[in-house]
Amino acid sequence: MDYQPLADRIRPKNLKEFIGQSHLVGENKPLRLAIEQDNIFSMVFWGPPGCGKTTLAKIIAEETGSEFIGLSAVSASKSDIRKIVSSIKEREKEQLFSNKEKAKDNNRKTILFLDEIHRFNKAQQDFLLPYVEDGTLTLIGATTENPSFEVIPPLLSRCRVFVLYELTSDEILRVINRALDLLLFERIPPSREKSRTQIISMSQDAKDWLIGMANGDARQAVTMMENAYRLYSKLTVETLKETLQSKFLRFDKQGEEHYNTISAFIKSMRASDVDAALYYLARMVDAGEDPLFIARRMVVFASEDIGMAQPTALVVANDVFRACETIGYPECQENLAAGVVYLAKAPKDRSAYDAYMAALKDVKEYGNLPIPLKVRNAPTKLMKDLGYGRGYESYPNKNETFLPEKLKGRKYYKP
Repeated sequence: MDYQPLADRIRPKNLKEFIGQSHLVGENKPLRLAIEQDNIFSMVFWGPPGCGKTTLAKIIAEETGSEFIGLSAVSASKSDIRKIVSSIKEREKEQLFSNKEKAKDNNRKTILFLDEIHRFNKAQQDFLLPYVEDGTLTLIGATTENPSFEVIPPLLSRCRVFVLYELTSDEILRVINRALDLLLFERIPPSREKSRTQIISMSQDAKDWLIGMANGDARQAVTMMENAYRLYSKLTVETLKETLQSKFLRFDKQGEEHYNTISAFIKSMRASDVDAALYYLARMVDAGEDPLFIARRMVVFASEDIGMAQPTALVVANDVFRACETIGYPECQENLAAGVVYLAKAPKDRSAYDAYMAALKDVKEYGNLPIPLKVRNAPTKLMKDLGYGRGYESYPNKNETFLPEKLKGRKYYKP
């Protein structure tokens, strides 16, 4: 039998074993209720690596008695989808001639788990759409990217998006302890059970170091544990560090290094440190990072951090995004570099962003407060009779406010 990685061997088989995402699978939470009621629908899991997207999809299939088919959008094609659909159609035909027990099996839902769904292009997503729409396939897509940008609107509208978060330190610790238990069990024969902790152990310092390095990614934590154990037969801070330094065990660009680098990139531009911003850009480009991922962050940065200080920054950032979309690598790295220099050197002003977040805070706190009659639309006679739009002037007094009564006097924008 082929070697099975430790991260796979400790993968939870049911919700009771699952760690994290309590906002989705805790008691009376939406995903748990959907599973318990066998009311599964197409959905997209959006979250960072190692947060449980694949595991949760497999648990859903297991606990609802559904057939699970896993594909990676990196390598999958239309023909793969076509084969799956053909198989389902054949099964439906067989149902006509099956006994009741077999018919029950044939009625099982088919869950298609599409990992990295953001790598499916528009044509591939269009091809998948009708089978999701008519219920032939129940789609569970997984992505580390914002599905609003990466999944076509018709497909996204037929799925419910669930946001998954990186695991907390306590949750990573639980994962580490589970992996440690399995290593102990596999390493020591049952007859020597009482000696296990003497032969392999892991200090709290080593666990704390690993928790910090994992950055909320359970898979990273378990993989580092396994590699350190296989190389050095012990788990200490020193062996974990040595493992990390081994070139062939370095994190890939979708792991912790990916998020650290984009964070350093944004913060360098925010500090107007042009050289650092270019350095981190070069690191991402050299690692093969998707240029649209970088350019999209630059568009956000132009509005959030530069804002009203230099409104043309948004125009430049959008043009960089379009250039990357049209040209692609290797030439678009020049567009990215020019855009980074422009954004890093631009003056910074977060007042528009801060003002919006303050307004959003009031919206969430007070809900839909009554809009003043003066600024309501009045398309009918009844609305006019009720006072809608009465007293409104196209160029009102500067001191006049159109905020709801409860919020009069609020000042969100402070340039």
